[in-house]
Amino acid sequence: MDDAIKRVRRFNRAVTAAVGALDDSFLGRGRPLGSARVINAIGQGRTDVAVLRAYLGIETSLMSRLLRGLEDEGLVETVVSTQDARRRVVHLSKAGVSEFRAYERLSNAQAKDMLAHHARPDELLAAMDLVASVLGRDRVTINEVDPRGELATYCLGAYYEEISSRFEHGFDVSRSRDPAAAQMTRPRGAFLVACSDDLPVGCVGLKGDGRGGAEIKRLWVAPAARGMGLSKRLMTEAEEIARELSIKTLRLDTNRALPEAKQLYLKTGWKEIDRFNDDPYADSFFEKRL
Repeated sequence: MDDAIKRVRRFNRAVTAAVGALDDSFLGRGRPLGSARVINAIGQGRTDVAVLRAYLGIETSLMSRLLRGLEDEGLVETVVSTQDARRRVVHLSKAGVSEFRAYERLSNAQAKDMLAHHARPDELLAAMDLVASVLGRDRVTINEVDPRGELATYCLGAYYEEISSRFEHGFDVSRSRDPAAAQMTRPRGAFLVACSDDLPVGCVGLKGDGRGGAEIKRLWVAPAARGMGLSKRLMTEAEEIARELSIKTLRLDTNRALPEAKQLYLKTGWKEIDRFNDDPYADSFFEKRL
């Protein structure tokens, strides 16, 4: 255990040094990392001050000091929200946008350089994904998205790639009972994507039949985000939406190559039933009454 603690602390020191957490001038732009992160978060669209503070995980007093410092530099402007006088919103000035773009260029170059100097960049990225998922587990968000949109397409592509490698005879989506997008949007159903700091790490589809029934489809969690209960969270969210849509019966199918999925269903109240479709990739079938 002592060795494990030392390794964790060495990792913490290495990351602190690599990202310049203690530098007075992060990436040579004349301000510390905290101020740079505020600029980045605003540039990414987090303009509500309360949302910004929650995303960065900092207290109100520090948030106020950072914003005042950026206002003094002429990089941001904080005003009262036009929708809610109790809330404040912050925007980048023209100079602030220039700083945001400069940080983006430098940060991208730093990341490329780090990957270029490692003999196994894919393994390095996988390790980074794992650490980021663990450290950010409490900040993973689940939202309904367009099943034809970029986030859903990313997740489905990753899902198809993984099951193709795990199924005994591969996977051809054209042979599967691929749900149409219209069946996974309200009022019939929904498509959910889990994101860790804007990176999609999981998804699930609720495919409604318009007659009080629905199927759970395309449950996937990125390898780096597994072991943290995200599959269960996605399933729970899908079930809650099904109740909102007055869906009474849920069904799903799975393949023998995914024993962890079958285990999840059995532990969360699903009952194994007879085959209910002609999907050539399905071996086990489940139902849950809501």
